[in-house]
Amino acid sequence: METVKLSSKFQVVIPREVREKLKLKPGTMFRVADVGGTVELIPVRPMKEYRGILKGVLSDTEIEREDDRL
Repeated sequence: METVKLSSKFQVVIPREVREKLKLKPGTMFRVADVGGTVELIPVRPMKEYRGILKGVLSDTEIEREDDRL
């Protein structure tokens, strides 16, 4: 974890290691959230990047049902 400084223009520089790991590019949009007094930056990704993210997750589709349910 690195420490960064908030500039007089309220800007923060994201460290290179984090930018490279998350594959952030100039112009990337972020959602900003206050989570219990902590600031979280959540990159807004195009929907195309989420394609296939759940592949294999739903391989077990058998669901136990209560006797009174169809």
